[in-house]
Amino acid sequence: MLKPTLGAALVATAALAHAANPITSKIFTADPAALVDNGRVYLYVGRDEAPVGGKDYLMNEWRVFSSCDMQHWTAHPDGVPFSTFKWAARDAWASDITKRNGKYYLYVTVEHKTIPGKAIGVAVSDSPTGPFVDARGSALITNDMTHETEISWDDIDPAIFVDDDGQAYLYWGNTVMKYAKLKPNMTELDGPIHTVGLEAFTEASYLHKHAGKYYLSYSRKFPEETVYMTGPTATGPWSYGGVIMEQNTNVKTIHHAIVDFNGKSYIFYHNGKLPTGGEFRRSVAVEELHYGPDGKILPVAQTAEGPAANPSTACKR
Repeated sequence: MLKPTLGAALVATAALAHAANPITSKIFTADPAALVDNGRVYLYVGRDEAPVGGKDYLMNEWRVFSSCDMQHWTAHPDGVPFSTFKWAARDAWASDITKRNGKYYLYVTVEHKTIPGKAIGVAVSDSPTGPFVDARGSALITNDMTHETEISWDDIDPAIFVDDDGQAYLYWGNTVMKYAKLKPNMTELDGPIHTVGLEAFTEASYLHKHAGKYYLSYSRKFPEETVYMTGPTATGPWSYGGVIMEQNTNVKTIHHAIVDFNGKSYIFYHNGKLPTGGEFRRSVAVEELHYGPDGKILPVAQTAEGPAANPSTACKR
């Protein structure tokens, strides 16, 4: 793989003057994943391409944005098409990203060509902005590997978490949450697939750690709200914490990601608030996230303003 310098990549990008929610009004975006690296936050989104009045998701690629201050976002020119995975038939549904050993691993949801149902693939790059290539040449998770439900979309929404001891975990699922350990190569399961019973779990599981505590958040019910649980390890046991974000008004989903950046915490999510926006024409936004003195996540309201500027002096421009 070629390893372009970040400076060269940024020369080829278009800086967005937009400094409010959503993070871009140029295209419709959904299902945010985020990564903080070298003082810059990178945002990975699926591109909604359904026409006005469309009745289904039309998503063919993931797009990458980045920011040094959580207000002004740079659109990187090269997306990641679902065709990166030759075994995929269509769709660029929810993804997640992590860095390990100097490489960037992007876990994605696509439709499999030959095994009916949704599948999870993993791509790798030497740069957070790509180019990404298929790390396996085959799916990591396919619908025939799990049998908890009869639906064909129960293997979606991958979330990747690397614990302090170096153990990587993959979380995913619809209706039933599943998780598995990954081998250090980040492209193979290391042991069995486990299921977790969560109250009214729908999808979009996400794990992060704050002040020594593990936070498992997910989309609950349908239409969805974002809730969280806490636990002493990356696999629980889990105790209910509360609602982070209420349901959207004109979009049934609300997929999220949580990161720490430059001394503050943030939650990304999507809604349908752009003109002509809605169920299949969504927009990713971001808010600052706060914890109470007891470690509880405080409820987050959606705003048009978004978070205050938080410029990072460590950001490599």
